[in-house]
Amino acid sequence: MKKTALAVLLSSALFAGSAMAHEAGSTILRLGAVTVDANSSSQTKTAVDVNLRVRNNTQLGLTLTHMFTDNFAVELLGATPFEHKINATVPALGKANENLGNVVSVKQLPPSLYAQYYFFDKDSAVRPYIGAGVNYTRFFDGESLNPAVSNLRVKKHSVGPVANVGVDVKLADNLYFNAAAWYTRIRTTAKFDTTGVGVPGKLSHEVKIKVNPMVYFAGLSFRF
Repeated sequence: MKKTALAVLLSSALFAGSAMAHEAGSTILRLGAVTVDANSSSQTKTAVDVNLRVRNNTQLGLTLTHMFTDNFAVELLGATPFEHKINATVPALGKANENLGNVVSVKQLPPSLYAQYYFFDKDSAVRPYIGAGVNYTRFFDGESLNPAVSNLRVKKHSVGPVANVGVDVKLADNLYFNAAAWYTRIRTTAKFDTTGVGVPGKLSHEVKIKVNPMVYFAGLSFRF
């Protein structure tokens, strides 16, 4: 889906045609598949180095857009909760044993609010756009997937900037194909205990995680 979305974004300028499209006062609802490409990194703040990597996830995405003029809009991005499995490696265990696999999972909701600028005029059958605003991510339902990991706590809140690019291509009256992408900055901290990881006995760990995902969407737009 990632390649499809980018291909549509890059090729949209080749389309031509005209029809009543997005104009001042319009409301646009978009529904489709949205994928969080996590692109994560981590930094251990405690004695034994634990590298955490956030896995990707795909959910049902939706956006709601209001056109204040023919070219300027405000959009709200939402989705069903993403559930990310998190892989851990512990270099102290040696190459043969350092990969512990997926050790925890966590859910998150990343609503974003941003302003957009739409290119071309309101009668164009293709409307590429860009946007920028703020993302708020809420983490919840963290759980251990490995018996060696216990007492998991994940920082619940993250706020950061978000940038957006996308395109609507007319299919029929008030119906469009949409492809879009976002980049945002997400930060959290995981605290947990382990038994027999790195050294004998129980250890407490604190790991800061940067997710910094690219988010990809492909679906349909409905104009009201």
